[in-house]
Amino acid sequence: MSRGQTLTIARWRVWLVALAVLVLGSALLWRLASLQVLPDTAQGYEFLQGQGQARTLRTESINAYRGVITDRNGEPLAVSTPVETLWADPTLLLQSPERWNELARALELSEAELEARLSRYSGKEFMYLRRHLPPPAAEAVLALEVPGVYSQREYRRYYPAGEVAAHLVGFTDIDDRGQEGMELAYDAWLSGESGAKQVLKDLRGRTVKELQLVKSARPGRNLALSIDLRLQYLAHRELKAAVLKNNAKGGSLVIMDVQTGEVLAMTNQPAYNPNDRSGLRSEALRNRALTDLFEPGSTMKPLAVMAALETGRFSPNSLINTAPGYVQVGRKTLLDPVNYGTLDLSGVIAKSSQVGMTKLALELEPSTVRNMYQRLGLGQGVGTGFPGEAVGTLPTYENWRPIQRATYAFGYGLNLTAMQLVNAYSTVASGGVKRTPSLLRVDEVADGERVVDEDLARQVTAMLRRAVSTEGTARRAEIPAYPVAGKTGTVHKVGEGGYVENRYIASFVGMAPADNPRIVAAVIIDEPSDERYFGGQVAAPVFSSVAEGALRLLQVPPRVNGAKGIMVQEDKKRGEPLS
Repeated sequence: MSRGQTLTIARWRVWLVALAVLVLGSALLWRLASLQVLPDTAQGYEFLQGQGQARTLRTESINAYRGVITDRNGEPLAVSTPVETLWADPTLLLQSPERWNELARALELSEAELEARLSRYSGKEFMYLRRHLPPPAAEAVLALEVPGVYSQREYRRYYPAGEVAAHLVGFTDIDDRGQEGMELAYDAWLSGESGAKQVLKDLRGRTVKELQLVKSARPGRNLALSIDLRLQYLAHRELKAAVLKNNAKGGSLVIMDVQTGEVLAMTNQPAYNPNDRSGLRSEALRNRALTDLFEPGSTMKPLAVMAALETGRFSPNSLINTAPGYVQVGRKTLLDPVNYGTLDLSGVIAKSSQVGMTKLALELEPSTVRNMYQRLGLGQGVGTGFPGEAVGTLPTYENWRPIQRATYAFGYGLNLTAMQLVNAYSTVASGGVKRTPSLLRVDEVADGERVVDEDLARQVTAMLRRAVSTEGTARRAEIPAYPVAGKTGTVHKVGEGGYVENRYIASFVGMAPADNPRIVAAVIIDEPSDERYFGGQVAAPVFSSVAEGALRLLQVPPRVNGAKGIMVQEDKKRGEPLS
């Protein structure tokens, strides 16, 4: 073969290779154009649709973990558990009507209900299908691979103590926002801030790849309450039993640490289960200890006596003649159960003598008693920050008639909450130092404010010990191993036309150990409907059980000779004091 023929063949080979490369490149360019530049062609549309269904780029919210609520010892009271929420893109789901029946069954909906919901959200790109499903249940729905159905991780609140701490802790709604109690009061503290991330998801809504963190979620902060869950269980059990036993309408019980101002237990009846609020009645939601007002009755007598002692005109041994067992004030006659004769001021408290208190009150300026009540925190908020906390009323004394001056001294004509009552007595128990009650654990105890002379407060505490004895109205509040000081109260409830016969509020408030008080507790029983309705019969025994258990749990050393522990049966026929 000549040299010229060889060159000709080589040129043809080069042109042939170049032509092949050109054809192949043109085909690739056409394919690329059909997919990206000309998506409305049959091939381009089908390819992109398939890939779009298989992979979806989304910006997904990262829900912040809500802070844990605990008792003072770290026992959980409110925790967040992970759940899955199913949602849909209606613009995609509407394109697959043949899958609606299958999806509706998996969601436990009727197809008509699902179709109606899709109709409402047509034109939008988001709608909820089911909220807060257990992860396995959500996975079963996603396994159907229905186009446009996705999942989102959320958290649902769970309350380990159930109804025991419900009124204090409260609850959140489905969006994890506080609705009641401390969940509401400290919602911003507990909530944290949501974050965001870009993710690639498959057809089943599962994350294939996390592409980019847009914003980190900031978890909520934890909250330690002041209550001791052990005491809370004890208080809840005893109050519930007392309400049932006395066929009462409701009740409240509060225990406060005298040394710190911390609320160690707070419970009410009726209660509710925050984990299952179906059929919940609104009246069961109230934290009655902080929101419900009542006239305190005879529990005010020791505070009025303290006001009298402060004037310097009276002492615990000052004598008052209560004979003949009644006293006329204007057109009203105030009675004692029997003629107690001459009583000293300690005896007036122990016997809960209306006649004795009336005669004492009429010896005082109206401002004297009111000023004492006010210094002890009555007629003003106690400062817990609890939503809906009631303030109460403390009437002014201008133009008071004698009967108003008298009844004011034994707890009629003003109203307060169980928390205010505990706070006032805690001030007496602490030697005249008032502290702001706290529903949160206190790590550094504040000094408090002195509002009553220490010797005066100690005198009244000693007088209250006599009420919790065989001669007093509160003997059923005695604890065998600890001395107790306290006072009973029994008042008629107020109706539309005034005070209502046969409807009462029975109460007891006391401190223990009386020689160096560690706790103050108040027990309120609303409308005990049996014949037993006096505070000494209904409320005092609850205090005895709860306070004894609380002191042992708090490891307060028993005083073996501090109290006799003798339960004496009350006998109304014998005229023994019962209020």
